[in-house]
Amino acid sequence: MKKILVILASLLTVTGTGLSAPVNDLDKGQTAAGIGNNTFYLEHKLADNFTLGLQNVNWDHGSSMDTIYGQLQLANNFRGIIGSNDLNSNAKVYVGMAINGPIAPEWEGYTSLIAGKEFKELQVGANFKITYNADINFTYHTYMPDEGENKNGVGIGATLKF
Repeated sequence: MKKILVILASLLTVTGTGLSAPVNDLDKGQTAAGIGNNTFYLEHKLADNFTLGLQNVNWDHGSSMDTIYGQLQLANNFRGIIGSNDLNSNAKVYVGMAINGPIAPEWEGYTSLIAGKEFKELQVGANFKITYNADINFTYHTYMPDEGENKNGVGIGATLKF
């Protein structure tokens, strides 16, 4: 177990791109807390079809972005997303969608796409179930602002559900 934690910690510092929260399947009343490349998040499933989340992303150049988002479960493996980036200053509302599903035993894959007035973001990833309430997340992420440089990268993170 110590080796896994050391490997996980070293991989979290390898890539510098901030990554979005992975797509999680939660039960009503369940909470997920997670960390990843320069990010942490907390989300809670308030109703059978609605999850509320908070996230903080620290970019390479020292700035950070706080996000609040909601996920509306539209079908078993499909959800709509609405949120607001950068709550400290110029709030940027965005909408999007996510799809997820099993890809192998203990593995669940997902794709999410969100877009706002000044950016687009795509994430493709997979969650590997370590225990009934802990996952390791593997992702490819691209953040495409209308102005400025795109941020792309691969990442790894961990999620604890309680």
